[in-house]
Amino acid sequence: MAENTLKNIVKKQKSGQSVGIYSACSSNPFVIEAVLEKARDDNAVCLIESTANQVDQNGGYSGMTPKDFKEFVLAKAAEIGTDPKLIYLGGDHLGPLTVQNLPEKEAMAYARQLVHDYVKAGFTKIHIDTSMKVADDDPNVRLSDETIARRGAELAQVCEEAYQELKKENPDAVRPVYIVGSEVPIPGGATGDNSGMQVTKVEDFKNTVATFEKAFKDKGLDTTWADVIGVVVQPGVEEKDAGCTEYDRAKAKELMASIKDFDNLVFEGHSTDYQTKYKLRELVEDGVGILKVGPALTYAAREALFALAYMEEMMFHGREDEASHFIDTLEKAMLKNPKNWAKHYHGNEDELWFKRKFSFSDRSRYYMPDPDVQAAMKKLFANLEKEGVNLAVLSQFMPIQYTKVREGKLEAKPEELIKDRVKNTIDEYLYASHQDEL
Repeated sequence: MAENTLKNIVKKQKSGQSVGIYSACSSNPFVIEAVLEKARDDNAVCLIESTANQVDQNGGYSGMTPKDFKEFVLAKAAEIGTDPKLIYLGGDHLGPLTVQNLPEKEAMAYARQLVHDYVKAGFTKIHIDTSMKVADDDPNVRLSDETIARRGAELAQVCEEAYQELKKENPDAVRPVYIVGSEVPIPGGATGDNSGMQVTKVEDFKNTVATFEKAFKDKGLDTTWADVIGVVVQPGVEEKDAGCTEYDRAKAKELMASIKDFDNLVFEGHSTDYQTKYKLRELVEDGVGILKVGPALTYAAREALFALAYMEEMMFHGREDEASHFIDTLEKAMLKNPKNWAKHYHGNEDELWFKRKFSFSDRSRYYMPDPDVQAAMKKLFANLEKEGVNLAVLSQFMPIQYTKVREGKLEAKPEELIKDRVKNTIDEYLYASHQDEL
């Protein structure tokens, strides 16, 4: 049995080395391919995660089960030439997240099946999140740490059983590592202005660790507890409509110092999107071993798609009937089915028009798989391939990629240009994480 490489994050951090890893939380094909290409080119591990609402036993909003998602990623890796041993898959917010309307018995039955399927599929990083209330919890009383930990330990026991099943099929299967705790908005992004966001209190963090450790050991899960490598905390960062709340290490000083009291744990930071590479590096230096990022990656892909659409508009001036009208098609899809953006975007009609396109929360990512949007995207690519990407408009709308094309480092093909724009964002995380040292 191979040891889980992600445990090296803890070893490196505790030896005084500022080494971590970024976690790409996305099912966007351009993002996945960019992540895998960087791993291949750097010969370094990568971590790709799916959330409980995105991928579950029923398909989630992506239409993929955990097994499907793994096969999707590995198929991309085979096309690209990335060694599958470099790829670590994670499950995020695994618990009763999407069935909170059900009573505990039914909600936890769903959650048990969810975590079982993730571990059995070979996911090697599992975030157990039982922090949300279910239907028969008192809506007026804070959910106790003991209840959260008890439910979490119940799911951990299922994970252990699923791993033993997997091991019978594959004796070399890597043991999963676990993350506990939740100090973040719901998966998908915050719905307000984050004005109430606070850095996790040291006593709350330590109590989370203590109650989870007791709950695990009460169930005889000492071995599984030894595989818990991280705790989710709020270090004072959050992506939002207009960018992000920037990391302030002075405000998080006491919290960050407290991780030194635990030899086997690092922090996991969610919603690190849009932090500068210097702030990301500070987070890793201060004890955040895992940097979760999602919208910033799909936002970069969206930026590139819009840049290509603007190029097409310039190149097809006077021939508008031949153009893809990609941006307008995306807008129509979002207006036709507003459920994925309506509660996140606020303002008058003009402000909403702008946010649907340019909000850093990037709710447009949910509409990229729409058949009409996909058809417009294919037409956009076909038009640019047929005409050839004009260097003048490439320089205007994607200057970094223009330089790479001129230097012979990048092909002027739509898909390659999009992935390279995503890699600009990935590079900032690699600067911060030093994950090639894992």
